[in-house]
Order: sequence, then C-alpha cells, then structure tokens
Amino acid sequence: MATLFQRFFAAIFYLLKNIKSLLVVVVLLAIVALIIGKIYQGWDDDPDRGAVPIENGAFGENYSTPVYLDQGWSANDSLWYYNTTQGSALLPYDFFLHLEDENSSELLRSNESFDRYRYLPQKPTFFNPDGLAVGFVKETYEGKDYVGYTCAACHTGQVNYKGKAIRIDGAPAMADMVGFLTGLEKSMQATLDNEEKKQRFIEKVIALDNDYAKEKEVVDSLEEWTRTVRLYNTVNHSHIDYGYARLDAFGRIYNRVLQHMINKPQLATAMKLAVSPTGSRILTNDQIDKVLEGIGENIIVDKQFGLVIERLASKEAGYPGLNQRDLLRVRNQVFNEADAPTSYPFLWDIAQSDYVQWNGVANNSGVGPLGRNTGEVIGVFGILDWTSHETDGFSLSAKLTGQDNLKQQVDFKSSIDLTNLRRLESHLKSLKSPVWPEEILGDVDANKAERGQVIYAQYCQSCHEVIDRNNWDRLVVAKMSDIDFIGTDKAAAVNGVAYSGKSGNLKHTVQGTDVGDLVIEENAPVIQILTSATKGVIATPDTDKIFVRRWLDRIYDIGASFFDNTIPNTIKSGNYKADTTSQPYNSLLAYKGRSLNGIWATAPYLHNGSVPTLYDLLQPQEKRPEAFMVGSREFDPVKVGFRSEGYDGFKFTTFRVGDMNTGHEYGAGRTPQLDGTVLPALTEAQRWDLIEYIKTL
Repeated sequence: MATLFQRFFAAIFYLLKNIKSLLVVVVLLAIVALIIGKIYQGWDDDPDRGAVPIENGAFGENYSTPVYLDQGWSANDSLWYYNTTQGSALLPYDFFLHLEDENSSELLRSNESFDRYRYLPQKPTFFNPDGLAVGFVKETYEGKDYVGYTCAACHTGQVNYKGKAIRIDGAPAMADMVGFLTGLEKSMQATLDNEEKKQRFIEKVIALDNDYAKEKEVVDSLEEWTRTVRLYNTVNHSHIDYGYARLDAFGRIYNRVLQHMINKPQLATAMKLAVSPTGSRILTNDQIDKVLEGIGENIIVDKQFGLVIERLASKEAGYPGLNQRDLLRVRNQVFNEADAPTSYPFLWDIAQSDYVQWNGVANNSGVGPLGRNTGEVIGVFGILDWTSHETDGFSLSAKLTGQDNLKQQVDFKSSIDLTNLRRLESHLKSLKSPVWPEEILGDVDANKAERGQVIYAQYCQSCHEVIDRNNWDRLVVAKMSDIDFIGTDKAAAVNGVAYSGKSGNLKHTVQGTDVGDLVIEENAPVIQILTSATKGVIATPDTDKIFVRRWLDRIYDIGASFFDNTIPNTIKSGNYKADTTSQPYNSLLAYKGRSLNGIWATAPYLHNGSVPTLYDLLQPQEKRPEAFMVGSREFDPVKVGFRSEGYDGFKFTTFRVGDMNTGHEYGAGRTPQLDGTVLPALTEAQRWDLIEYIKTL
C-alpha cells in the first residue's frame, strides 16, 4: 500500500513539475511572440504611408500625394493602424479582389471606385499588398480569408486645398458606407445575372487556388453572400438618406445583435404582428410556416436570416412575394429603423476620455474600451457564430451574461479579435490632434485669436475644455448636456434609449445598471441585450488559437484592460437627467461636449453633421443653411469647413428629424450655459475672432 501511495504522489509531483515547465515555456513563447510582433509592426514604413495622388477624382478633385501632419505617429504607426484586423468579415477576400462594378468591368475595389465612395485610395505596401483603400484589410477566420473593415475606414480624414492634400489620422472619414454597401449588393447581383461577368468572376476566383476549386462552389457561395449583404441592407434601410461623412452606427449595431439573439418562436410571433395600414395581417400562419421552414429553433445565423428575407420577397414556391413596403413592415416588428445618422467622431484623445460616444454611453474606465470596440465590430460585419446548446459545464460567458442557471445557453463564439482591439486602443494613446498647418491653409491672425481666446473662455470652455495635446497624462472630461437643454436633433439620443427588441435566450437573465439590477424581459431595450451580448463575446476565448494560448490571451486582454487603463471610474459631468430605478437610462438622453482640439479638420458640425462650417454654427439657427452639399474635401479656411456648394454631391437638407440643424445656439445668445446663464449674441467681429482662436486648438 505504501508503495502504491508513493507511486501516486510521485506521479502527481512529476505532473506538477511538467505543468510548471510547460507554463514557463508558454510564457517564454508569449514573450517571444510579443517581441516578434513589435518588430513586425514596424516593417511597413512606406514614407508616403501608402497615400496616392488623384487626378480627375470625384467632384472634380485633383491633388498631389497627401502629406501628413505631426500627430505623434510615424509612417509605420499609421500603416499598422490602417491594416490591423479587428475581426470584421464583409465578404470572402477572393470575391472582393475580382468583383466588378455593377455597370462595367471596372473592379469595385479600384482606386477610382473607392474615391467615388469617398474612401481613401492607397497603393500596395507590405501590410496591404493588394492596394485596398484605407481601412479595408484581409481578415482570416477559421482558415478562410475575408475582406473586412478596420476602424481606420471611418476614422481617417483628408483635407484638400488648392491641389494639396493633408491626410489626418483619427479624423472623421468622408465615406458613404451605405452607398458603398448598396453598390456592393448590386455588383454581386449583377455578377450572378450577367453571364459574361459571372464567367470572368468564376475564372479569376478559381485561378487564385484558395478556397474555391469548382464553378458550382463559387456560384453557391456568391449567392449565399449576396443574400447576407442584402439582408444587412434591408434590415438597415432608412427613410433618412445618410449621404457622406455619417452613419447610424448604433442603429446598425443594435440590429445585428437583435438578428443574432432572436429565436425562431419569437421571430414567428413578431411576423404575425406585422399589419398593413388597414390593420389586416400581412402574413398568414401558413405563409410564416413556409418562410421559416428549415430555420433553426434557437439562434438564427446570417445565412438563414438572409434566406428568410429572400423567401419573404419571392413569389415562387408558395412564398408571399411581399413588396418593399410590406417587407419593411415585417422588418419593423423585429428590428428598429436606423434613422439617426451621426458624424464619425474623431479618435484623438479618445483613450484619455472618461466617457465616449455622442450620448456618453461608454464609460472608458476598466474594460470599457474593450466592450465599446467589441460592439463596433459587431456592427461592421464580425462573424457571429453564436449557437445555443444545453448546459455542459462551467462557462465564463454564461456566468457574465446571467445564463449560468439556464438549461439552454448561448455560446458567443465570433471572429472578433479582442487582442487586436486592445492593441489598437493602446496605439491610439499616442495619437495627437492635428495642428492648423499655416504653410498650407494660411496664417492664423494672432490678434484676432487673442481676442477670440477670451470669447472662448466665456462661451465655450464650460463644455469644451482646453487641453494640452502634448500632455501624456491628460484626462478629457466629457460634459453632458440634456437634449432638451442643448436643443440639437434628438433622434440619436432617443433611439439609443427607446429602441427595443426580442431578447432570445437572454430572457429573464439579470443585468446591472448604475441604479441597480434589472431583469431582461422578452421585449427589452436593445441596450440591455447589446450589453449582455458584448460581455458574452469578451468572455469567449478565440477558437482560432490553441487552447492554452486562447485562454492566456483572454486573461491578458481583460487584465491589461483593467491595469493599463488609467481612466478613473467616475460619474458623468454636466447637466443631464439622472438615472432612476424606473428610468435607468435617463442619462443617455444627452449629448457630449468634448475638447475641440483639431476641430477645424472635422466638418460638418453638430453630432449629425447638419451644419457645414464653424461660421454657420455660430449663427442663429434660421441663418444656418437649410440645404448644402456634402462630399467634397476641398477646404474653406475662412469659414472653416468643406466646400458646401457649386458641385454635384449629396444634398443635405435639414427638415426631417435626424437631419435637423437646431440647437447649440450659444453664439446667437439663445442656448444657456451649464449654469443657466444666457450670454448676449456675438457680434460679427466676435464670431471671426472666435473662429480664429479655434483654429489654434
């Protein structure tokens, strides 16, 4: 017996000793991988950062190779930011390389095509061998390559002036994402419908010798991905035209979460509630059963939901053949209209800010940035391989989402790359706001700016603090203003709180808020569903990595988010409605005032991009343009904004909710300061002095 115990303990000791050795090896390998990663990150150092000149571009633009300002980043810093994946998978990469424009043989990814949609064309570089536009990148997930978005696609800007171009990292993009995705869908459908296009496409894809070897495989996959893109465009169709330079990102993130959480019984119930203007049901029970035939009982994946949309619109095989209006009426029972587009926010100082997003929804302390960025990738085509299964042991994601006591649990597996999201957030700490380039845009009048500084202190600084861009330890405090107080368009703030949907397997789980815990009901605010889903994704290890590394990476990512993040966990500053137990999201009915460093490079203005220049913003609302053109990057250094007339761009009109240019009339002597004081209207001379000072921020 003694010998048996001795052997047993010897075996345990040997096992522990080897586990310890294994852990040491794993840690050493992780350190080596980190060093190699740092070296690799600096390999792409093209001095032009991939930027190219454009001749005869959109809206008659011509410019030389863009130059860069000193924003604290080197050439390889910019190129790493442009080309680092975050888990977005819009389309198979081989498809994107050879997909042609709907009406010609021009590639949809050509520089000319990218420029039309106001993405920034690039030449091939080490990290971008196929020369895709800024923010488009190859993503690999489960052995297959996709094209996806990086945050640079929406947060890299450019200012043109008299043939010169200034590329500005972290600035709002001029991109028309909706137009691009609509064009993508049309190009895919045209490739399926036009035999010559289809054959060219098939031959080129097969010649790459990657994921497709047979013609039928290419066609079947193209049909499937066409349904997926059409699903996204249909779900997010809005009566508000976004145009250039803005997107309802939250509305789209909300809809993607709802799409992947709703189960089949809930979807069937929602479809039964869709009615025509006369009050009669749009779909019969038999039609609903037919449309949902073969669809999974629990999680409904992209491919299946795309098939549901196709069946609803089809007149074949007994399907209902809904027109566009009735299809949208059915859509509205499941999803919410993404009808509150906002400008793409600038990213400098984001890592130093206490609260981010236009409505201050994201607390930037702790793991807040990881959750915020995870939600962003959900919205821009992260593959959400969420599945439902019976309990089979402890699950961290189930614990964090409150599903640990449920028999059926959701596994939040996805393509979202949390390690890269953490690295990107850390990378942004060194990004600085751009300084007005006098050598290109003209000198700042020092006397006017000096007078303007006094005006800024009186009229602006209580909400828009002045910070030192070179202060590494800077903290940017958001100043929240109640939507009724500031008077700007309410749609984005209201939608963020009011939009609701089916909670799927999260029904009757518990979620915490700042005023206490609450139960998620079957019909719940989407913000609750999104918060829980984001926790689930963060807690789910990356299945593309080996077991040990996936858990070490996840532990390190979450730990680093806590310990490397110096942002304090504080309540919001400003004038806003307080959260209560009956209205736990009241504080989100507000908009954020932020530092105006580099604001000269971020037109159009207000959160919804409804005012073209700083000069117009300082006017009373009735003197602001009721309509103006958007799309040109040609700069107006006097009024400070982009050219807003005299070309055939997108016509922005300010009459509808979502587009309104009301509020923020501090310069007109109408909107009160945070303390309730109403200052007198600025004179014309004071407006120009204030603008001159703002150029210096």
